[in-house]
Amino acid sequence: MPGRAEGGGAEAPPQIRLLPLMSLIGKFASVGSATMASRVLGFAREALIAAALGAGPVTDAFYAAFRFPNLFRRLFAEGAFNTAFIPLFAKEMEGGGMEAARKFGEDVLAVLVTVLVALSALAMIAMPFLVATIVAPGFTDTPEKFDLTVAMTRIMFPYLFCMSLVAMLSGVMNSMRRFFLAALVPVLLNVILIAVLIAALAGGFDARATGHWLAWGVFVSGFTQLGILVVAVRRHGFSMRLRTPRMTPAVRRLLVLMGPALLTGGIMQINLLVGTIIASQQDKAISLLNFADRINQLPLGVIGIAVGVVLLPELSRSLKAGDLAEAQHLQNRSLEFALGLTVPAAVGLMVMPAPLIALLYERGEFTALDTAMTASALAAFASGLPAYVLAKVFQPGFFAREDMKTPMWYSLASVVTNIAVSLALFPYLGHVAIAIGTSVSAWVNVALLAGTLWRRSYFRPSALTLRRVAMIVLSSAVMALVVWALMSALGGTLAEGGTLLRGLAVLLIVALAALSYLALAVLTGAVDRNEIRGMLRRRPARS
Repeated sequence: MPGRAEGGGAEAPPQIRLLPLMSLIGKFASVGSATMASRVLGFAREALIAAALGAGPVTDAFYAAFRFPNLFRRLFAEGAFNTAFIPLFAKEMEGGGMEAARKFGEDVLAVLVTVLVALSALAMIAMPFLVATIVAPGFTDTPEKFDLTVAMTRIMFPYLFCMSLVAMLSGVMNSMRRFFLAALVPVLLNVILIAVLIAALAGGFDARATGHWLAWGVFVSGFTQLGILVVAVRRHGFSMRLRTPRMTPAVRRLLVLMGPALLTGGIMQINLLVGTIIASQQDKAISLLNFADRINQLPLGVIGIAVGVVLLPELSRSLKAGDLAEAQHLQNRSLEFALGLTVPAAVGLMVMPAPLIALLYERGEFTALDTAMTASALAAFASGLPAYVLAKVFQPGFFAREDMKTPMWYSLASVVTNIAVSLALFPYLGHVAIAIGTSVSAWVNVALLAGTLWRRSYFRPSALTLRRVAMIVLSSAVMALVVWALMSALGGTLAEGGTLLRGLAVLLIVALAALSYLALAVLTGAVDRNEIRGMLRRRPARS
């Protein structure tokens, strides 16, 4: 039922909003748990790559090759496509029912497949030029690494085709409030690559052969994920036929919205690509940044993706129904949820990056020097972690209103900031400059988004939300002191202990830090006791 918006005013009574909050957090938990599984397996994958290949030329080639189709996947499929497709698809469902949504989906599918086939063919033909100019221009000085990158990128590029269709089917599932499976299927990429690495280690394959098998593993995982979602969508009563492409008014509207969203939705991937180009000038820099970013991606993926996936369709429905109070409520709760988890995570990664890196990666070909260099990059990446997630909270406020241009301009400003900071600091800080540039650009993007939402009265955090955010920051600062004290007390074990002892020490620090943060958050009111009790009584729905 429509009601008064929360912007800057009194918060709705907890007993009125508690059940919607539980439902919202349940959906966050559903997506977050699936993403957590993918990220944990991603750690296992990275640890195996570090042990099998180290931070060497084959690893550089693999990550550079994989980042190119992954960039297009994030820009074209997940970023631009989903931010434009979900509001329009939800609108068709609200206005015309399942049949209207199916017709719209079939029209989009026909155009999407045609574009993807043409793009993939052109890219694979022009791959040497693309690698030399976009993917890793620094590799041209090392012909063997350059040729390996070209070969791997060609093998992996059909992954873009599959993931773009997966993104569309995931958008259909999310619009029908079926979040869990769409968030879970990316796990298959890590499962397949882990199997490839275990087989390579057991079979004694050399580094180059292992790199090729990893590329084929990416290829296979794309078609596997696509097949599973095709079956899932059909089982939920939504099937689509492949038609002759037609530029219907709805498809034209989708393409118009996608244009600005190409930059907006994939801003972080653009920044990472810029970082890859600059990092290719320094030996091992791409590998070191990737190992650091893998850890940073754990809280980002679990929290940021969960918020982005759930908030956009829910906010679109609320605005379509004219329920501005519910729209404000959704954004307030999403803001609290996002910062309540990302601020302490960022602080923890900034205070103790080296013990985490050493525990996860320092074995085999991965040396103590690699640990130190990766830890510096991780601390820099982590400083921007809250900004990455806040963007997922603020951008749906524009996307749900079909305003793609405003975030686009802010994304451009962010890219310019990233390039300027990275280039300015690279001669002095090397690969760490790239991580700093990425984080600074993320905060610039968030500041512009938040300021515009406030100015247009699209979203103004309630007094309760602002107070909770302040207490979250305070609780995280105290937690940082706890972590620092524990690291000082356990410094000998962390530096010289065996893997088991170091692992136990890290787990002890993380557990005590989490307990101290949660206790302070509850005592200061950053987290409401009633909401915690409600979450403990309810099991998250895996919709």
